[in-house]
Amino acid sequence: MKALLFAAGLGTRLKPFTDLHPKALAIVNGKPLLQRNIEYLQSFGINEFVINIHHFGNQIIDFLALNNNFNSIIHISDEIDEVLETGGGLMKAKNFLEDSDFLVMNTDILTQLNLTKMIDFHYKNKPLVTLAVSHRESTRKILFDKKNQLCGWINLQTGEEIRPISGLNVHDPKNQVLGEFPPSGVRGLAFSGIHIINPNIFNLITETGKFSIMKSYMRLMETENILGFDHTGVVLIDVGKPEAIIKAEEIFK
Repeated sequence: MKALLFAAGLGTRLKPFTDLHPKALAIVNGKPLLQRNIEYLQSFGINEFVINIHHFGNQIIDFLALNNNFNSIIHISDEIDEVLETGGGLMKAKNFLEDSDFLVMNTDILTQLNLTKMIDFHYKNKPLVTLAVSHRESTRKILFDKKNQLCGWINLQTGEEIRPISGLNVHDPKNQVLGEFPPSGVRGLAFSGIHIINPNIFNLITETGKFSIMKSYMRLMETENILGFDHTGVVLIDVGKPEAIIKAEEIFK
């Protein structure tokens, strides 16, 4: 299995570090996030990577060269002209990923998730996409039914929502935060920035240019099988702010 690592983001929440560096090279206990996630994925047998770059992308290329690509195969998907977000970035990297199911991961995520279990779940159930999700506090939740099938999205702060199943009542904040099933049979879980995708998705995405892959998922969930893999209780840190680096350094040595 190959992995696509999203490393093109501007990292505005990590300023002032990202005024001069890409956020993928932010340091946690002496190791950049990009290195930590390459080594993390290698520990589960993944040794071929596609890395998208934009903000200070040459620093990422130089860092990889300095470390001999960490003895793996690495392809660069260059978004130097414009950062394309997750959906556009995925489509830009299409030529590297069409031959088999592949994993996608944000480089600013650090986790102890057992990927073997998630990969086994994906191959057993054969969905178009498997999304890593968990019960944790978040203002935005992805909605799943009792079969773990994706069925909507909600922003608990603004009330904005996508819920194609008519009649759903998903506004109880307790149910959304704790992930309990309300009477509607739908629960909200927080997305963890890790997906496993069947390459057939490239034949189904109609969105173009700069867009979030969630936009595609929200459309495709009406006709395709998109499942959630619940890893509640497993450590996951979004290293998007300086205070998150401090928290990460307590766990990831």
